[in-house]
Amino acid sequence: MSAGVLQVFRIGPGRITAGLDSSPRLDYDTHRRVHGQLPRLPIDDLIALAELGDLRGRGGAGFPFARKLRAVVDSAGRRGAPITVVVNATEGEPAAHKDKMILARAPHLILDGADLVARALNAREIVVGVAHGGPGERSLLNAIHERGMTDFVRVVRMPDRFISGEGGALVRGINGERPIPPGRKVRSSDSGVGGMPTMLSNAETYSQLALMAMLGVDMYSSVGLPSEPGTVMLSVTGSAKRPAVVETPTGVRLREVLDLCEATIGQGVLLGGYHGKWMSAEAVERAEVSRAGFEALGGALGAGIVVPLGWESCPLGETARVARYMAGQSAGQCGPCYMGLPDLAQAFGALADGNGHIEAVQRAAATMKGRGACSHPDGTSKFVLSAIDVFAEDIMTHAAYGTCGLPTKGVLPLPVEASTRAAEAQLILDWSRCEGHGLCSVIVPELITLDQHGYPVVSTASVPNNLVGEARRAIEICPALALRLTPAPAEKRG
Repeated sequence: MSAGVLQVFRIGPGRITAGLDSSPRLDYDTHRRVHGQLPRLPIDDLIALAELGDLRGRGGAGFPFARKLRAVVDSAGRRGAPITVVVNATEGEPAAHKDKMILARAPHLILDGADLVARALNAREIVVGVAHGGPGERSLLNAIHERGMTDFVRVVRMPDRFISGEGGALVRGINGERPIPPGRKVRSSDSGVGGMPTMLSNAETYSQLALMAMLGVDMYSSVGLPSEPGTVMLSVTGSAKRPAVVETPTGVRLREVLDLCEATIGQGVLLGGYHGKWMSAEAVERAEVSRAGFEALGGALGAGIVVPLGWESCPLGETARVARYMAGQSAGQCGPCYMGLPDLAQAFGALADGNGHIEAVQRAAATMKGRGACSHPDGTSKFVLSAIDVFAEDIMTHAAYGTCGLPTKGVLPLPVEASTRAAEAQLILDWSRCEGHGLCSVIVPELITLDQHGYPVVSTASVPNNLVGEARRAIEICPALALRLTPAPAEKRG
């Protein structure tokens, strides 16, 4: 297993994980021996294949892949414009690991799917967006070289932030703009890379398409539910003693997946990530792995994130902690998100402290509903509101005693800048993004001053305990997303 990549488990036959039992990474020759040759399909046949296999996006929204293809074809036909194929492998969710695993260990499946689409659309190039560097990016670059596709496929690294994985943000980043969601809703099929029609989908989605083409629809659909054929990739962390990426057919009981990872359900399980929903322990026992199965019990499959809480951490404290992080991930370009998410986080934080009110949380969420430039405010609200439903008894306990008696241990994963202890944190400025707004120096003048040209000068010392809150606020308010907290070098730690 590569450093930074979770171990892999499977239930049933391996599809995306085929061959990984005997090899840490499938190079091109091994990949072809395991999966066979990739057929070349004309666009009408490719659309029919995706429809017959009911292929849907695996990045969270679950949008039908065939409809995306058809929209790109129609747009390009109307405009007579060239097409770009984009693979979203940014995986900005802190609890998501499946795409990182595929990049690191089975990168040729992603490239197979993208190549299949690019050939069918006669695309001018393939662009793969990544955000993590490390083994996944290295593996992908090696795979492109192994296939001799260096002139046709390029890799663009995005900032490792939650909103950078939104489709519009990825397109903006590829176009050399700030990688934040556009201020208005724009379909990439109409105007994407270079303003041209763009076929954009998630890394696992392209991998599933490649498998469907190589196996055929009948073989592909021989596992899983008739209504949702094939397998899904799940990232299981939280209380799991064996955190893993699990490939499983749809229709399998969620409890079987959790048992495989030696996970304790505890008071509930978060499904679908930080734009997903909490599911009660009772519902988890009945849930089957599928979009419809999770939704029927109040959950969400989303990007396949499964985080069991266990019994050792406060569910309200965990939710409040993530709500604060999500408020800090706002692009800061629309009021409902920029001002509403901090209000939501504050209201839920008060609830966790025992002196808040459910109505205040609900009001904060209602002010943002349907008003954001992207799905970030609504998705975060959905996550927070689900905690009110699932942890109602815990809320009453906190209201009565100020606590449930459990600490907040950080079971829900967050990036290092959101969890680094102040004594070990250093404020870093990314000069490639800084636009000289100067807002940061107003927020935390003790750490940031402005030079004679109005650009920030950032202290290289560790952030003192009493300033870590202001440092994080400066990060949140920076319009250019140019600031971050990182672990300080050992010699600079207090």
